Amino acid sequence: MAETIELKASARPRSGKGAARSARRDGKVPGVIYGPKTEPETINIDSNELWKIVLRGRFLATVYNLNVDGKTVRVVPRDLQLDPVKDFPLHVDFQRVTADSRIRVKVPSKFINDTASPGIKRGGVLNIVRREIEVFCPPDHIPDAFEFDLTGLEIGRAIHISSIKMPDGVRPTIGSRDFTVATIAGALVKTDDDAATTTTAADGAAPAAAGDAKAAPAAAGGKAPAAGAKAPAAAGGKAPAAGGKAAAPAAKPAAKK
Repeated sequence: MAETIELKASARPRSGKGAARSARRDGKVPGVIYGPKTEPETINIDSNELWKIVLRGRFLATVYNLNVDGKTVRVVPRDLQLDPVKDFPLHVDFQRVTADSRIRVKVPSKFINDTASPGIKRGGVLNIVRREIEVFCPPDHIPDAFEFDLTGLEIGRAIHISSIKMPDGVRPTIGSRDFTVATIAGALVKTDDDAATTTTAADGAAPAAAGDAKAAPAAAGGKAPAAGAKAPAAAGGKAPAAGGKAAAPAAKPAAKK
């Protein structure tokens, strides 16, 4: 289960953009604490201390004891705004929690015993559908992770949320169906038969291209002769009969004296 970490803060007397900019110039991160039946409270947190805690991971799924000028309140982070360029915290929101509260958090998925999966040994790939599982749970019983066992899984098998037992008081936010968390997918492998088929098709394409080149018209703007057609006769003459000789051109009449 998640541990409780103490985080120090100071009250921010003014709210608004001007007060937030002033806090950032002083090396602070402006924040707000809100909760049921209580007015929101504006605070400032040391930027370096907050960033160290964020880098530990699971910042939005951890309960903190927030010490505001000597007064401790239990909170869970709900939002962290980062600078889009320099990637440092700009603003943070906290929600007050009590022992009987139910909070909504995302718990990371963890997969174990991948070497005991026959499907992965045969070249299959673990396709993770949900890297985090969103659940309702008490603030004191937030799971560190959900472990899914891959032992004995073949290619084509799917892992559902029902494959693990939820701790007491923890339930998924999606309760209407047994949703998929991951699958064992087969890897695409190119066989020698596929290569041979591709090569044969490529080889057969070359003669066809050569035949097309022969069928191209000889002269620009002219049409190619039909298959089996005879060559046209010379200008002024007739085409020779099949198997015969070409006819001589007719003699011109003699000039009158």
